[in-house]
Formats: sequence, structure tokens, C-alpha cells
Amino acid sequence: MTDFFAFQWHITDDCDQRCKHCYIFSEDNDKPLITMDFEDIKRVFNNCLDMCDKLNRQPYFSITGGDPILHPDFWNILQLFKDNGVRFGLLGNPFHLNDAVCKKLRSYGCEFYQLSIDGLKETHDYFRKNGSFYTTLEKIECLRNAVIHTNIMTTVSKTNIDEIPYIIDKVVEYDADLFSFARYCPTSFEKSVQMTPEEYHDLLEVCWDRFEKYQDKHTNFNLKDHLWTLFLYEKGLFEIPSNLDDDVIYDGCNCANSHMTILPNGDVYACRRMESKVGNVFESSLYDIFTGSNMNYYRQYEKFEKCSKCELLRFCRGCPAVSYGCTHDSYSADPQCWKKIITE
Repeated sequence: MTDFFAFQWHITDDCDQRCKHCYIFSEDNDKPLITMDFEDIKRVFNNCLDMCDKLNRQPYFSITGGDPILHPDFWNILQLFKDNGVRFGLLGNPFHLNDAVCKKLRSYGCEFYQLSIDGLKETHDYFRKNGSFYTTLEKIECLRNAVIHTNIMTTVSKTNIDEIPYIIDKVVEYDADLFSFARYCPTSFEKSVQMTPEEYHDLLEVCWDRFEKYQDKHTNFNLKDHLWTLFLYEKGLFEIPSNLDDDVIYDGCNCANSHMTILPNGDVYACRRMESKVGNVFESSLYDIFTGSNMNYYRQYEKFEKCSKCELLRFCRGCPAVSYGCTHDSYSADPQCWKKIITE
């Protein structure tokens, strides 16, 4: 069975919003917007396919931005994917979606569309754009009617932690296909938005209760944050398999394993959620970048300050991007990990 390789491809910086936690605009709202032109899009696309062919991986693309639908050649790009039978989904905004657009997206092969909800109405519209909360919820039906899998994603921090259970209620009410959340990654040494390990553990407890409450509903719940593995391990719901290969990483963060990000200027990141540039797609082949020394930096699992001493090293490792946001060291201890490590 061929393994998948996930590309997160930012084809444009252009966007209708200026979200307060956006990687693109959080530090400098006046930065020039970059859009990859269509000829370069084709070059990068073929570069991705060549890399996957050499690695015997099956490519899967999450096309995003900015808002990818604002790319001037958006439909030509989707035609490129359709002509080559390559699977993809979109991460975007709700503002340009309607029944006709969603049906057209599906006709090109779009499998999922990820929308963001980062709080209840007041909080979400504060983070993103006035009116965005209800516009996002309303577009779930458009996507569902077009048979596009609707994913709702939340970025959680101390600012909205108390609202997460109620977001779950709302997402289930509107019949989304999938809900998940990831933690906010600071772009500087911010402290006010950081949750304590105890606060985050309590959130997982509350969310787990919600997930069990809604287990018979249509909405599924993706345990995206790898600290869920620790949570389930302590509950006895995850067991470390026996007879494992000591040199194999089985789960946890996919950074430098089965994922990379490509930006509109061609820069390649090991992870978009932290400063992790490993090359540029217009200067090197993606295969050389993926197998090169810059990417290997993120494969030094013995360097994890805390995780390397934990029995869950090969299954969890928390979120290196959150660690980087707090210390500028992706191998430092995950700031929300509550596990006590006993060392001799």
C-alpha cells in the first residue's frame, strides 16, 4: 500500500480577512501580497509529482492561501489537478461560496473544504471579520449539498478556551462533517494567550465528554493535537503496541515525515506553523529538499528536550511549532504538556 504525502500549498497571499493570528499578517499587516503565477504553478505541481514518484508516495494537496479562490487562475489550477487525477481539498474563507460555486468545486474533484471558527460570534468576528461567524456556518449547507466534506477548524488559545465546547455544540447543530482544533502558535514571545498545562488538560476532558455526547451525530471529531495521544494513554484508551521497531516513528507530528508547505514565493517549510524554511522550490527539486540536510534537522528525535525521555516519543511529541513559538526551539518542551517526566 502506497503512503500519502501531504502538500500544504499556499498559492496566493490574497485574502478578504486580516485575522489576528494569521501567519502572513500577524507581524506586519502592510507586507506585499504574493501570488504564484500559473506557469510557476505548473512547474511546482510537476515537481511535487516527481518527488512523490521517487519516494513511492501518493500526493495529496491542501490548497490554501490567503484565500485560494482569489487566485486569478484558480479554476485553471483545479483543471490541472483534475486532468492529472490528483486528489485535493481547499482551506479557505466562506465569502465566495454559494451553491453554484460549490457544485463547480466538486466537479473539479474537490474532496473537502476547511473553514475556521475561532469562537462564538463576538470572539470569532473579532479575530477574523465582522459577520464572518454566521457566514461560515451558513456555507456548511452549500458544501454539504455539493457532496464536499466540510471541515471546521478552530485555533485555541487562552482567549477562546472557554468557548470551545460551545463551538462544538454549534458545529454539530449545523451538521458539519468534521471538527478539530489546534493550538495557537505564537509568532513572538507572547505569554498572555498561553494556556497552562492544567487548563489545556481540563479542556481536553470537557471536549472528550462532548465528543462522547455527540457520538451518534453526523459530525466526526479529529483528535488533531498530538497531546490527545497522551490524554488517551492516561485514560487507558491508547496502548503502546508490543514488538515495535525501535527506529520507527509511528505517529505524532508529521513535520519532515509526510508533510511540507510551499509558499507563493516558492519557499518550502517543514511546517508552516513555525519558522522552518528548508529550501525554495524554484532553486532545488522537492526531492532534494525533502531528503536534504535542512529537512533532516527536524528529524533528530533524540533532541526533544522532554519527549525523548517519554515512552510516547514515537507516538506523540506534542506540537513542536507551539514549542518554537514560545522558545524559538522546536525541540523544547511542549508548553501545554502536563506529563511529569521522572529522570534518574
